[in-house]
Amino acid sequence: MTKKVLITPKSFQKHKQKPMEMLEAVGYEVILNTTGRTLTEDDIIEAAKTGVEGIIVGVDPLSARVLEKCGDLRAVSKYGVGMDNIDLERAVQLGIQVKNAVGTNSISVAELAIGLMFESARHLSEHIERVKKFDWDRIMGTELTGKHLAVIGGGQIGKEVAKRCRGLQMDVTIYDPFFHDPAFLEKYGVKYSEDFEALTRSADVITLHLPATRDTKHMINADVFGKMKPTAILINTARGELVDEQALYEALSGGQIAVAAQDVYSKEPPEEGDPLLSLSNFLLTPHLGAFTKEAVERMAIRSTENLLEMLKGGE
Repeated sequence: MTKKVLITPKSFQKHKQKPMEMLEAVGYEVILNTTGRTLTEDDIIEAAKTGVEGIIVGVDPLSARVLEKCGDLRAVSKYGVGMDNIDLERAVQLGIQVKNAVGTNSISVAELAIGLMFESARHLSEHIERVKKFDWDRIMGTELTGKHLAVIGGGQIGKEVAKRCRGLQMDVTIYDPFFHDPAFLEKYGVKYSEDFEALTRSADVITLHLPATRDTKHMINADVFGKMKPTAILINTARGELVDEQALYEALSGGQIAVAAQDVYSKEPPEEGDPLLSLSNFLLTPHLGAFTKEAVERMAIRSTENLLEMLKGGE
């Protein structure tokens, strides 16, 4: 039986030539996602139920059910970093190796987070749209220089944001219970806090860079919003589940915080009529943090290398 590999990310195809050559060189038949959309559980089961030894997966769901139905699956390589769409516990039980492409999209996501900070502070898109309608009215903005930035999550992306925002002369503090890098703090003049409540209360801008887990789900909730500055900006380029969206709607519409800008949402794309999208102070981009030429190319190569490494190790 021919050995197969399933590749689900839509953007993978933009840089598929070298990865496919790498896979085909060792005898794998490559199955690509040609639907133009994220695959469903049933789609993945149908494609990978027999003969598929490895999957390179994007945000498509690899639940326990999917993993159990893919009888020949030995390895899953994440095209990116966050692995909350993969049932890691069940993968371990089934003897399926899982690895992510650490560091491949950090710069792209960090740059988007900072772009959303400028957008939130200066209302750029709204001004551009007004001028196109021959409206020359302006909205007063704020500077980022000197503002207190709380970076929630001190992994690679959080560090990239912190470094760049220090260059913008912002006062940067990292919160992350698992952060242990005093050399980084000293080198870039970044502070560290173990007090989440005090930090979110004092921050002018809060940016989220951590995975969605049982512990982090809705960590930004009504209680947090109630203690934030009314001028505060919330940036989320990590996972939609980190923010309680009902509480966010109430905070934005009630003036508890000024602006929220997200690249992620609990349901992507959001349903038509979603109340948050009716608010002018809520900004949402279509999960494009890692969608740059450079990041896509790095993720395609690294995720393929990781998959081949795992498959070879399991032979």
